[in-house]
Amino acid sequence: MARHNPIADVAKELRQRQTEAEKRLWFKLRDKQLGGVKFRRQEPIGKYIVDFVSLKQKLVIEIDGNPHKEKEVKMNDRRRTSWLQSEGFTVLRFWNADIVNNIEGVIIRIKENLK
Repeated sequence: MARHNPIADVAKELRQRQTEAEKRLWFKLRDKQLGGVKFRRQEPIGKYIVDFVSLKQKLVIEIDGNPHKEKEVKMNDRRRTSWLQSEGFTVLRFWNADIVNNIEGVIIRIKENLK
């Protein structure tokens, strides 16, 4: 019998209720459109769920909205980023507005960070 994985359940729920910015970026990342690189969305890594990741490239992409401006959330983001970096991941963060207003600029930055 398969073991129940609560973090996988949360990840699945997050995939089902993506923000507009997440939808727009996923449209550009899915199906290996970016240089043949496979990305996953709302993927559990350790105790965290990252917005997007290329496991092969060890590149995490996080999209932040207004709650990420709050002090406690910023501190949690820093801890999360530090842990991911300690596991060998590069972490890119973009604001929702970056995705909505300048997705091509975001794509350029992502491409620059693909190994």
